[in-house]
Amino acid sequence: MIPVYEIIIRLLLGSIIGGIIGFEREIHGRAAGFRTQLIVCVAAVLIMIISENYYHYLQTIDQSLRIDPARIASSALVGIGFLGAGVIIKSGFAVRGLTTAASIWIVSAIGLAIGAGLYFEGMVTAVITILALMTLRMIERKIKVLRYNRITVSTPLSTEHREEMITTLITNHGFHIHSIDYEKSSERGEITYKMNVSSRDKKAGRQIFNELISYDYVNTVRVSD
Repeated sequence: MIPVYEIIIRLLLGSIIGGIIGFEREIHGRAAGFRTQLIVCVAAVLIMIISENYYHYLQTIDQSLRIDPARIASSALVGIGFLGAGVIIKSGFAVRGLTTAASIWIVSAIGLAIGAGLYFEGMVTAVITILALMTLRMIERKIKVLRYNRITVSTPLSTEHREEMITTLITNHGFHIHSIDYEKSSERGEITYKMNVSSRDKKAGRQIFNELISYDYVNTVRVSD
């Protein structure tokens, strides 16, 4: 059986690591923040302690029993996966919460490692996780990632060469047009173009919006992520 002092050390260490990682998520306004990450890590530690104690307890009753102490822990990882899925939100082309979901998952893995007495492995993983969350954010901001937008433009039916003018203007701003949907409204007397576009310039969406609204042949403009 695991000594009481060892159990206390594992639980406290799990709460500290979970709290540190959760604090980083909290200051960035994420759904799973300080308390959530701390509780997940402590829960994972406890689950591993229960698994280990349960294994030793059964061995004292009958040494011929073959019990897998990792079975409870593996089931816990599956359950925590559902918890992580709850913070993932899809809005248009953007998917938010993946990093927070991944942090919940790795916090639980760290907790299981500490609960199993693998302090070195758990601490190294915690350091790597904290560094990844805090430092890689600055690197990501400098990377020109491909950003997807949906541009909706309405023009009067009487406007000539409207599609050519709009698409040329959009491509001149560095956008690549993937697809165009058309909608005609006889009541309003206008035609609407809904374009799925992409660009590596994060300011391109604002720039194309400001330019499109300045033209008389454009009734409405909408740029969304």
